[in-house]
Amino acid sequence: MPIEDVAGTVKDLINAGKVLHFGLSEPSAKTIRRAHAVQPVSAIQTEYSLIERSPEHNGVLQACEELGIGFVPWGPVGQGFLAGKMEVNAQSMFDPKTDLRATFPRFSPMVMTNNQPIIDLLRTFGAKKGATPAQIALAWLMAQKPWIVPIPGTTKMDHLRENLDAAVKVKLMPADLRELEAALSRLEIYGGRMDARQMAQIGQDGE
Repeated sequence: MPIEDVAGTVKDLINAGKVLHFGLSEPSAKTIRRAHAVQPVSAIQTEYSLIERSPEHNGVLQACEELGIGFVPWGPVGQGFLAGKMEVNAQSMFDPKTDLRATFPRFSPMVMTNNQPIIDLLRTFGAKKGATPAQIALAWLMAQKPWIVPIPGTTKMDHLRENLDAAVKVKLMPADLRELEAALSRLEIYGGRMDARQMAQIGQDGE
């Protein structure tokens, strides 16, 4: 179904008082612009983190900024990887029936091993700021733009408190961001964000 038809239907529902806002998940920049032309989009949800930065390059963040749309990154802690608490063989912890990460390239033992330097960097940087790797990852996102609001998922109270403290106690200054960027630029990030089946279902082709 053309996105204009979807946006038009939502517009009718908003006008009828049955819907408050219009949001899209994993759209391409072109889809965002086409939908917004029919019914203003309030929020976009897409994976975005220190190890998944495609929204910076595929036009999605640019479209959000130009059109005044909020951006809600899912997986802001690299789907748990950037917290630095997973063992290299953590893939065995993922139930393929309930956890999509069981099939994601980034969570294979070899790829997780190759990406360990990223965790080492976050630990070292976090030690200077009195913060955990997860808090640095979240603070980095919140320092990018005021209209970016990450949604870290958690099932444990201590992780929730850790996440909340990232917003309250960790502030990254421009010099901090430059230092992180310089260090990250020297590291290679391995593995794709999803398997081929999942990638085929999201708006990555610009349509």
